[in-house]
Amino acid sequence: IETSQIRAGIKDAGATLAALFVIVIVSPAAAVLFYFLNLGEGVLIGLFIVAVMPTTLSSGIVMTGRAGGNMAHALCVTIFSNIISIVSIPLALSFLLPLVAQSRELSIDRGMIMLRLCFLVLLPLVTGLLVKRFLLHGRVNKKRILQNINQAFVVMIVFMAASKVKGVFDGAPDEFFMIAICTALFHLILLSASFAAAWLFKVRGRRNRSVIFMGSQKTLPLSVIIQMTYFPGYATALLVCVVHHFIHLFIDGYLAVKLEK
Repeated sequence: IETSQIRAGIKDAGATLAALFVIVIVSPAAAVLFYFLNLGEGVLIGLFIVAVMPTTLSSGIVMTGRAGGNMAHALCVTIFSNIISIVSIPLALSFLLPLVAQSRELSIDRGMIMLRLCFLVLLPLVTGLLVKRFLLHGRVNKKRILQNINQAFVVMIVFMAASKVKGVFDGAPDEFFMIAICTALFHLILLSASFAAAWLFKVRGRRNRSVIFMGSQKTLPLSVIIQMTYFPGYATALLVCVVHHFIHLFIDGYLAVKLEK
């Protein structure tokens, strides 16, 4: 993340507002629709966790660039959505969780989760910016090493999540296909909302690419951490987070190629 990229992304305020509108408002609202499908508690909790997550980083920016969009703006949306998530995640979960049965067991401490998110989201972001600005300025090789370390940690988190959901998948393969259908449907709803938000906020042409991908994609590492920390008894919820991540990669990868043409 470079500060110059952040400044470049901030200039397109309409596209930023459109993407954040989908991420913060539309996504949790869309998750409420699945409450009426009579899904299991674990599946519903997993969808709620996914719904309140900020946008992803690597895949969203890459697909925005592949589709001919503004990668700097996509990065800007990622930063803003992750900062906002410090407040939006506990607030949204406090409204969504009462929809699940046995809601008393699922109550969360808003203040504690905000403090934890500051440690998980804001502190790494600020630290990374400061390190790049004052310690790695002009040192391309060291920047690449830092990027590789970052990617290694992300892969480790994904591996941890995949390891934990293996038992769930082996025990209920039929539930896996139901989860795949629900997560695909949820992502298609967010994609449709992103297209609509781009039109509503008058984001025309290739400017809407960052809104489409960043508005609909969700980060996996933070959702894994939230599930493991606050809902460890619902392994199915973790399966939902992992499956959704791979589903939206397949769907958006196809969409990026189509938009490029």
